[in-house]
Amino acid sequence: MSNDSKFIQKSELLKALVHPTRFCIVKGLIAKESNVTSIQECLDLPQSTISQHLFKLKAAGIIKGERNGLEISYQVINEDVKKIIKILFP
Repeated sequence: MSNDSKFIQKSELLKALVHPTRFCIVKGLIAKESNVTSIQECLDLPQSTISQHLFKLKAAGIIKGERNGLEISYQVINEDVKKIIKILFP
């Protein structure tokens, strides 16, 4: 198959997204760019747990973080993921 790498790339993207907490984080970040503290308050989870999920999303190329002083603000940068979330949560 000539598209093997494309299928692998898309499946890795879905693997990173599939966890319910990550779905929630991504859905929230599409609505509004946020920092870890805002996400933590919204989900009522420990900061370390949120940070682990953000790390996985960032490693998969789904989000990026921009530092502003001591704070990092996260946003969704992957257009495929934005489309997936809009389909799943109209």
